[in-house]
Amino acid sequence: MSASDAALKLPHRPLGRTGIPVSEIGFGGWGIGKSMWGRTDDHESMKALHAAFDAGVDYFDTAYAYGHGHSERLIARLFKEIGRRATVSTKVPPKNMEWPGHPRARLALVFPPDWVRLCIERSLRNLSEQSLPIVQFHVWHDQWLKDPLWPELAETLAALKKEGKVRYWGASLNNDDPGSALELVKTGVVDAVQVLFNMFDQRAADRLLPLCREKGVGVVVRCPFDEGGLTGTLTRETRFEPEDFRSHYFGGDRLAETCRHSQELTQTVVGPKAETLATAALKYCLSFDAVTTVIPGMRRVTHVNSNVRAADGLYFDARELAEIAKHRWVRDFYL
Repeated sequence: MSASDAALKLPHRPLGRTGIPVSEIGFGGWGIGKSMWGRTDDHESMKALHAAFDAGVDYFDTAYAYGHGHSERLIARLFKEIGRRATVSTKVPPKNMEWPGHPRARLALVFPPDWVRLCIERSLRNLSEQSLPIVQFHVWHDQWLKDPLWPELAETLAALKKEGKVRYWGASLNNDDPGSALELVKTGVVDAVQVLFNMFDQRAADRLLPLCREKGVGVVVRCPFDEGGLTGTLTRETRFEPEDFRSHYFGGDRLAETCRHSQELTQTVVGPKAETLATAALKYCLSFDAVTTVIPGMRRVTHVNSNVRAADGLYFDARELAEIAKHRWVRDFYL
């Protein structure tokens, strides 16, 4: 099967009012950036990127912060090797390098206009692009809309679009608060948002998803697997390499608690529509029509093959979503 044939088989949705059709399963590029996920092999990462493209994945999410541009450069390498380009989204890191974005931080310390321009030029080089399809702020807090520097920053965003260096702007929302960009969505400045959303942390469905549907803003879902907690592969004996951030994320009693919650959830979601918890995790996100695409990390070909199979159009209905809602478990293990 050719890549174009595969692309026709993988379902697509428009990215909000941009109208850009993107595959329901996208490629999350954090894990291939060689930062925070333990040992990662570029050869294996390239195999996964090629497998994803061949399977019909045509939305690739990355960021300069993923290995100081390493993830961006690998995706550029993919496009060069296949002789084609797909929709790629990257991110401007906060200048103060603080995640999540803090409401008390001044915009001049987070996204000053000259910093945003510098980052755009850097990502253009890393991705070998003349124009970036989608660029997101890598953190956001609506308090910054009241900052005296916001009008100048907004002018810079408009100027970069007029210059053709950025086609659409977006925002990647704070992990701890999917409501941190509701006012930004209302401004019309951004055409897409990226948000943490999964069967445990369901908060985005409360206000953000309905608002984005109303405003025509595309929604990109990250962390559908809760960093592994919703894959069904973790056990109480699982151990992570010290340089893998999950050694902290699932540290102490957190791993055992996660395993207990995932086992209970498995009893609810695994069945005719989803053979595994991981498949159910992706289908859950795609069951909301406000969601455009889901971007699980895919560092290996096996990850790609498993993830793309979930996009089959057989998603959870209202009754099934109501049962899953009973398993809502909000906590912030990133702290």
